[in-house]
Amino acid sequence: MATNVVSQHPASERPSGAAISVRNLRVKYGDREILHGINFEIPAGETLVILGGSGSGKSTLLRTLVGLERPSGGEIWMRGKNFAAMTGSERDDLLKKLGMSFQSGALFGSMTVAENVALPLHEHTNLDDSTIDIMVRLKLDQVGLAGFDNYMPAQLSGGMKKRAAIARALAMDPEILFFDEPSAGLDPIIAAGIDELILKLKKAFRMTIVVVTHELASAFLIADRMILLDKGVIGANGTVKELQESKQPRVRQFLDRVPEPELSEEMDYLQMLTGEIPPQRR
Repeated sequence: MATNVVSQHPASERPSGAAISVRNLRVKYGDREILHGINFEIPAGETLVILGGSGSGKSTLLRTLVGLERPSGGEIWMRGKNFAAMTGSERDDLLKKLGMSFQSGALFGSMTVAENVALPLHEHTNLDDSTIDIMVRLKLDQVGLAGFDNYMPAQLSGGMKKRAAIARALAMDPEILFFDEPSAGLDPIIAAGIDELILKLKKAFRMTIVVVTHELASAFLIADRMILLDKGVIGANGTVKELQESKQPRVRQFLDRVPEPELSEEMDYLQMLTGEIPPQRR
């Protein structure tokens, strides 16, 4: 079983001013370590986009930040406390300050849109039903789904499901909002609408937002800062401009969509079989 490492830093060295501060974070699945001691901070009110190829560890990082995975070592500081070392009611109280919008939406198919959004309020508050109904309508209006209260998830388009999931993530008025691939599976126009919604939420509520995505156009639009994960370590960490201007080979490979060498060799072989000449050899 993974064990948590409690901070040994004196109080004066503990993170302050950041919504999230990650220090030497390590995550293992069995004997295999996925995250190898990563460090970064997210200033309050900013949007951090986590980039990375398949198997880079970005989904594991997101799951750890929202409490779905326990780190094997390191610290995750939120609200002045080490979340990685929390247990019991203290951990539960902090989790209520986090909102999560899953890639697939993860809506309950047997419940209406309104019932999905109301679920966290019924589970974690003592509000009466009439107050919850008002809050649900407000959340749906904020994401552009006013009037869709009684629709079932199966009656919604892909973009509408994403918006309903965001409304549910907003139900408890979180301080930090997490998104897992918010534009995945959407056409460019609908994806642009989700990007605009994320920007609107940040401006309206001044919340801290963390987004995992592989959609570069979306990342460049919504991010204040970006980190690029590469095989469980941070290959780059900076503003959008800093990453766009980076000369680091792995950063350029990712941003310029350059395939791995072995894939290039496979493509050369296929082109040879079809009689085509690889572009680099013309």
